[in-house]
Amino acid sequence: MPVYLDRPLSCEAHAGSRARRRDIPKNCVRIGLINNMPDGALRATERQFLNLLESAASSFPVRLSFFYLPGVPRSDWGRNHVRTFYSGIEDLWDSPLDGLIVTGAEPRFPSLAHEPYWGELTEVLKWADENTSSSIWSCLAAHAAVFHMDGLERHRLDDKRFGLFRCVPASVHPLISGNSSGVMIPHSRWNDLREQELLACGYQILGRSCEAGVDVFVKEKRSLFVFFQGHPEYEANTLLLEYRRDIGRYLRGERENYPAMPQCYFDSETEAALRALEDRFSSDRREERLAEFPSDALERNLKNRWHSAASRVYRNWLACLSGKKQPSMGKRAAGRSTLRAPVPNRLSAAGAD
Repeated sequence: MPVYLDRPLSCEAHAGSRARRRDIPKNCVRIGLINNMPDGALRATERQFLNLLESAASSFPVRLSFFYLPGVPRSDWGRNHVRTFYSGIEDLWDSPLDGLIVTGAEPRFPSLAHEPYWGELTEVLKWADENTSSSIWSCLAAHAAVFHMDGLERHRLDDKRFGLFRCVPASVHPLISGNSSGVMIPHSRWNDLREQELLACGYQILGRSCEAGVDVFVKEKRSLFVFFQGHPEYEANTLLLEYRRDIGRYLRGERENYPAMPQCYFDSETEAALRALEDRFSSDRREERLAEFPSDALERNLKNRWHSAASRVYRNWLACLSGKKQPSMGKRAAGRSTLRAPVPNRLSAAGAD
């Protein structure tokens, strides 16, 4: 099924010829997406979530609205983009949404409470609990949400957790139905939430990695909160582009150390070529050298190994939201039970440890 947009997006994100507003069916699952990503990733993030939702919406239509937080720092181009293609946060408060997705942002301060959009984000958290059936919080947004709700601090990692990590089910839950075996999931973050601290505050871990830690977890309040530390929405080349961006920062002197390659992402031959490139860049540290980075050649060998699993999780989420819209189930309370986990002693073999 197509994803119907409330407002047209830029040509790059709109490349799939999305249906026009006048064609929107009345029985759509209504989703809002608050895109907090920095200017350079705005369009890519739009495209990633549009494509993921479109592949997930196999049997029911989805109506998608984009929103922005005015407190997120942006350039003139970024402010013009969100004002042109998104709705302001003031429009969210009266929007009849079934579900909400909130992306991460690039942190500017050690404490999340010092971010310029912190007050706006906490208002969104409260609104989502009172007005949606479920919401998804991605990466830094997940860290911000658990800090505000339960005072859980994120922990700074010694190095960036960057690459593909094998994540396996940790419990039985409708959201991960059909993903019984492990899957490689992209992670890209400098901070971590610890499993034992999440469990102590009543969160349920749905997926974890031996190397990356907690991947996806949930907490049932009035609404179901779903949290991702990883990035199932990423495209095949997203980690490559982040790696190139970090190399550029190193060549410009914006970071001290040469960035590590994303783990389990390139084949061995590519890794050897990139190590040789690192030697050359480190011995001649100039921004002009970034033109030698072979982005196009590297992209040709990349495959999205997580897309089918990501689509399945989002399909399960949309199916549960759709089920809550059925008149026979009541407006909220009856429907919310479809996203509750079964009795927790029925753990899958992969997650029982």
